[in-house]
Amino acid sequence: MNLYYNQPILLELARAFKVDDVGVSRIPILLQAGYATGLLFLTPLGDLVRRRPLVLLLIFTSGSLTIGLAVTRSLVVFEVLCFLIAFSSVTPQVLIPFAADLAPANRRATFVSIVFSGLLMGVLLARVLSGIIAQFSSYRNIFWMGAGGQYALMIVLYFITPDTFTKNDLTYFKILQTMARFAVTEPALIQGCLIFFCHSAIFSGFWVTLTFLLGGDPYNYSTLVIGLFGLVGMAGIAMSPVVGRLSDGLVPWMATLGGILFVIVSQIIQTFAGQLSVAAVVIATILLDLGAQTTQVSMIAGIFSIAPEARARFNALLILSIFLGSVMGTAVGTKLFVEGGYKLSSGVRIAFGGVELLLLVVRGPHVARTTWIGWEGGMELRKRDEAKRELDTPEPDATVSE
Repeated sequence: MNLYYNQPILLELARAFKVDDVGVSRIPILLQAGYATGLLFLTPLGDLVRRRPLVLLLIFTSGSLTIGLAVTRSLVVFEVLCFLIAFSSVTPQVLIPFAADLAPANRRATFVSIVFSGLLMGVLLARVLSGIIAQFSSYRNIFWMGAGGQYALMIVLYFITPDTFTKNDLTYFKILQTMARFAVTEPALIQGCLIFFCHSAIFSGFWVTLTFLLGGDPYNYSTLVIGLFGLVGMAGIAMSPVVGRLSDGLVPWMATLGGILFVIVSQIIQTFAGQLSVAAVVIATILLDLGAQTTQVSMIAGIFSIAPEARARFNALLILSIFLGSVMGTAVGTKLFVEGGYKLSSGVRIAFGGVELLLLVVRGPHVARTTWIGWEGGMELRKRDEAKRELDTPEPDATVSE
């Protein structure tokens, strides 16, 4: 949420700091830059140090810095604080692999989906809360609320978060080196990063251009109503336990396929009916959020099973690809909307969905870890069928001995 409080109140910030729109536009840029830096240099620490103190330190740091946003009257100080807050706001990216470590193997997707839903919920809820608070009081109260929420969360996590020992004897720079190696040598990870990139471009492009769609003809909704529309997206995200439970019963590839198809269908509905009926927009929004969550959770659960000792590094690369896709989706979606209209902007998102589908099918559901392209190892789509096949397959050594 720290990354998105600012978006509905940029005009208010421009007035408060007596600058034009260009001057205040540096704030979201610095937030994104700080977050990307934190993803690269802080989240890999989850494979090196104990995660409980790391989580508590990150929340304390971001919460304390948020107080500065509520009191400063200097734009330069505000911008520096934004970068540092975003840099330290990578707590969810430490908690996602942490939850995967704590979860039993047969419930890993459920555990990850619940944590991951918080990430998506924050993206939407921050805009809603920020718009409401700024509408009826000072924008500074947004950051007081943000600081108080983080301190309250820190107290809760202090009492409920278990302590675990590190799984590696590597140095920090060796951790970064291996992360760079994973980015070019692990087929499943690279496939996941490319799919996440396209997926995030669709998600961010949808929500950015949705503001333009709802604010113009034929809807002409107010800023407050547009902000509250984020509550529709939360309906899909609230189904995270159901999504996780279903994903736990399926081979990750199959669950990912279902999620991608949800996303494509949502964008087809939005492209051809989004300007005709707000009901179509609501349906597309819910399907998009369901598809986004299913795809990301199932792929993360599958990739985490490759190398448990490297989950924090895998997660850092996956989330970095989401971030880069978000930046591109926002820029491309806005440009296409302005120059070609909503149907062009939304139609390109259908094409991104097609690319996702192609990236998925080039590697079958049961390929070996080192396979880049191909189908091998059977066609079972449910985990219990896969396990039954493995039990029914005779051991090579046993056949030789006979």
